[in-house]
Amino acid sequence: MEREERLSRLVDHIVANGSVHVEEVVETFQVSPATARRDLDTLAEQQLVSRTRGGATVNSISGDLPMRYRTVRRSQEKNSIGAAVAAMVTPGEVIAFNGGTTTTVAAYEVGVATSGDERFSGSVTTVVTNAVNIANDLIVRQNLRIVVTGGVARARSYELVGPLASLMLPEINIDTLFLGVSAVDLEHGLFTHHEGEAAVNAALVSLARRTYVVADSDKFSATAFARICGLDDVQGVITDSGTDESTLDVLRGRGLDVVVG
Repeated sequence: MEREERLSRLVDHIVANGSVHVEEVVETFQVSPATARRDLDTLAEQQLVSRTRGGATVNSISGDLPMRYRTVRRSQEKNSIGAAVAAMVTPGEVIAFNGGTTTTVAAYEVGVATSGDERFSGSVTTVVTNAVNIANDLIVRQNLRIVVTGGVARARSYELVGPLASLMLPEINIDTLFLGVSAVDLEHGLFTHHEGEAAVNAALVSLARRTYVVADSDKFSATAFARICGLDDVQGVITDSGTDESTLDVLRGRGLDVVVG
């Protein structure tokens, strides 16, 4: 297990149990006591946990993991979705990404694809995003023009939210939005954890000619607080091979284009 993935899982373990002892870390993650202590010290330095004598406990922000600890989860599934997204991008169009771990991976794949594909050398493809980490990743790609919405950045998702975003968004057109979500409810629609993110994401959906939800299979059993929009407001879903066939049938029955990466 890579260290970043182990740290992510260790935070989850501490949040779920309230605290952890070094001996428990050693047994659970099959590491040495010295490594267990270093991992706990690292998380404490990041203010994700509070260090105690012989272990660590949760603190007020333990459940609000920064993006760098969440991106490593389900990496294979996210990579397959990202590759499918990259294959759908047409040179010269305007695409958009909101924030999230899956969209971050997808945006990276788009950047790699547009740099290595001769079809993109004669035109500029525009990427609109409200995620500052995605903008940072893509700005070095010469065949891409990066447009960032206004707003206040959230530490959890790196998304820009708030009323400043509404000043710019009505002035642009988007061909394809790749929408990351926290949960997909087949009856009630698409959800995220923060109402500010939901508002900006809904605005992006309303501006896009077509919207594809990018969601790994876990999102179909997850729940989240703030509704973005209904399934009838999007045109397709890009997911991984772990999604149940019955779920895919429901999506297709709703008239959605289903792509399995």
